[in-house]
Amino acid sequence: MLGSDRGTIEELARQIVRATLHEGGDMTGAMAPSQPLTAMDLCDRCGAQAYVRVVLPGSGELLFCAHHSRQHAEALAKIAVEIQDETERLSED
Repeated sequence: MLGSDRGTIEELARQIVRATLHEGGDMTGAMAPSQPLTAMDLCDRCGAQAYVRVVLPGSGELLFCAHHSRQHAEALAKIAVEIQDETERLSED
């Protein structure tokens, strides 16, 4: 589980980026299209079903439930390469 404040989310994302680059990751390569999130994708903060994927530079990613993606939206927008938001699925009939 991640820490409880926004600074912790940003720091974790930076660590993932640094580790990926250290291992030879490529920040300029083309990104593969994101796959739809499934019930097997769980929030990295609380373990609930994830509806948001945050893709980080260097091919790292974080998954969030709707609640935690809203809670950390500002910090995540600063560091994300892509944000795949499927929260509209929560209101489908």
